Amino acid sequence: MPLLVVGISVLILLLLMTKLRLNGFAALLLVAVGVGLVQGIPVATIPDVLSAGIGDQIGDTMLTIGLGAMVGRVMGDSGAAQRIAGKILDAFGPRWVQVAMVVTSMLIGVTMFYEVAFIIIVPIAFTLVRVTGAKLLWVGLPMSITLSTMHSFLPPHPGPTAVAATFHASAGQTLFYGLFIAVPAGALIALAWPRLPFIRRMNPSVPKGLVSEREFADEEMPGLGWSLLVALFPVVLIAGAAVTDMATSGESPFLHFVAFIGSAPIALMLTLCLAIWAFGPRIGRSMADVSASCASAAQAMAMILLVIGAGGAFKNVLVEGGISDYIKDATDSWSISPIILAWLIAVILRVALGSATVAVVTASGVVLPLLAGSGIHPEIMVLAVSCGSIAFSHVNDPGFWLFKEYFNLSVIEAIKVRTTYTTVLAILGLGGVLALEWALDVLSL
Repeated sequence: MPLLVVGISVLILLLLMTKLRLNGFAALLLVAVGVGLVQGIPVATIPDVLSAGIGDQIGDTMLTIGLGAMVGRVMGDSGAAQRIAGKILDAFGPRWVQVAMVVTSMLIGVTMFYEVAFIIIVPIAFTLVRVTGAKLLWVGLPMSITLSTMHSFLPPHPGPTAVAATFHASAGQTLFYGLFIAVPAGALIALAWPRLPFIRRMNPSVPKGLVSEREFADEEMPGLGWSLLVALFPVVLIAGAAVTDMATSGESPFLHFVAFIGSAPIALMLTLCLAIWAFGPRIGRSMADVSASCASAAQAMAMILLVIGAGGAFKNVLVEGGISDYIKDATDSWSISPIILAWLIAVILRVALGSATVAVVTASGVVLPLLAGSGIHPEIMVLAVSCGSIAFSHVNDPGFWLFKEYFNLSVIEAIKVRTTYTTVLAILGLGGVLALEWALDVLSL
């Protein structure tokens, strides 16, 4: 049974990494090969499947994470990150630092992918941890939870956008409805989760090499204007492209240009160039110092990227092994509410495959025939599928490894933190979707 294979493979992976202390990259590749053999993938093609999985995942994330880490380190080594962190503390105070992270993450995460927004904000979170002396999860976890919610629930992020196209739903309307669910659910979990006893007992340190450990005097730091300009520059480019794409149709050279500079790799590359100039020669730092900051960030990211790539290989073996087709066939005959069915199929696929995008695309294909005569608003169905896709993030999800490595957690600790919060968010999302559909039906009477 394919789902049994998934369960056993996860247990073996946990055993390799917790009991045998095997490196995550090696453990993921070993388990991926084993799953490929058990699932009947021809031996000769398994290396190609692994390479394709690594290539797809690294291709999506290497430029974003690598460039973002360099921007963050340049800002940290120049004092710009400390300048922004200090202004956040002045505005909110140490007591409300979590609220500051939630608000910031919501504003940035509405239009930016989880990984991109995470990489942009996390240097600020690391600096706040150093300045305030607070625990890393106390400051960083609200950021990650809020970004996860925005990414999974709302267009223009890839999963909800793909489902909206399948259901012929309005992306703008889906975003409007989704905010009524994402904002309260994300804020509630973001503020509640760090206060849970089992999380408060964890005290990971900030990973080495990703943030400057130097504390700057006020006169040594660049001005707030330049610091915010560099930090918000990619946000403006990416958000501008997303809004333009949602608000316009057709093709023109201008729209192509906006899409080009608003793509995450290009926006971050332009931001890195701006950061190098703004926090290098302009303030008297040599290019050698700035280059050393970039090299330090790249070295710190090497193992993180390897582990994320191996997570992509594991995911691809599961996909090629036909698990998504098995789940699709098994759920075809289920006779339950289309909203709950859409959510449940997305949850099962997410658990089995790890990829939220694969989960939502497959789930939407299964429930699409049920939508026609159901009378359910297509935007509600988009949200039902999208909410389900956030559940149970674990070791077959490359985003799990990004979270684990940046917050310097063990595998078990990452499961306790991330797997639980993503699952609760999915359940709250389903409740919000059902309540929203009821409210829309009442208003239409």
